[in-house]
Amino acid sequence: MKLKYVIAFVAILSLVCSWAGSVAAETSLQQKLDSLFIIASSGEVMFRDMVQPAIDSIAAMGAPVVPLLADKFITKSARERHTIRSIIMKIGGAAVPSLVSALARTDHHVVEGVCWVLGDVGDSTAIQPLTGMVGNGRWQTRDQAIGALGKIGDIRIAATIDAALTDSIGQVRKSAVVACGKLGLNQSVPAMVHLMGDEFYGARMSAMEGLLKLDTTLVVSTVIDSIDSDSRLVGNLGCRVLGLCGTDRALEVLANQARSMDPDRRAHAAVAIVAFDPADQYGFHRYLLEREEDPRVLMKIESAVYSASHAE
Repeated sequence: MKLKYVIAFVAILSLVCSWAGSVAAETSLQQKLDSLFIIASSGEVMFRDMVQPAIDSIAAMGAPVVPLLADKFITKSARERHTIRSIIMKIGGAAVPSLVSALARTDHHVVEGVCWVLGDVGDSTAIQPLTGMVGNGRWQTRDQAIGALGKIGDIRIAATIDAALTDSIGQVRKSAVVACGKLGLNQSVPAMVHLMGDEFYGARMSAMEGLLKLDTTLVVSTVIDSIDSDSRLVGNLGCRVLGLCGTDRALEVLANQARSMDPDRRAHAAVAIVAFDPADQYGFHRYLLEREEDPRVLMKIESAVYSASHAE
């Protein structure tokens, strides 16, 4: 009986010692990280030459330090957040499992920071966990998750990105159209043309820029079909897209729009024509300047012609 008690006592003591050792090791790692992180994220001149060595030293700790780094995303300091990103980028793919686990945290600062850095790491194993964040109740989390998925750039997320184009928050729609451009989602062209009329400036301008990364023929035909949309924004930004696409069909439509009764539309069309043909090989510049009577439109055309003629 005594022998049994002795064996049980030794076993318990072993477990306690093991637990204590584990706690001590974790405490030691935390203390070492905190000491180095102060230097790594410092903007002080006295630490200038020590910043990169400190970042390298933390990264050398490898995957075990990642959960502790994720905790630091609660910071409001942009410098500290970028330092966390720099360290995790050096750790690379080995950091992904711990980052994915951190998506289950309750602190939204941590979750959103982790989404952000997962996109930069670019490991495809994070696609499914990030997709799960797209339905989050916080628009900031949805925004970061969609942005990260766009950076990873896997065509498997096409349906997820398409759905996000109709999100209730403009910033999320903006991230979705940026992702469409990065992924080359030509099936999203009609939705992106529609988004050029979005109430949020960032979404509509990003839609315009994203369209320029997609199939030119499809974009031109879709924009032309929508050029007389009820949304003046769609038509105006559509002119800019046509000018930058640079096809003969686009120029034909722009020439027609330059004769619009709407001064604002004439201005957009004329400026787009100048962007289409900055060297005036087609001889449109003089024609546009001579026929325009509206002072404000004329000023915009003159500015566009001047900029084109003085571009390096």
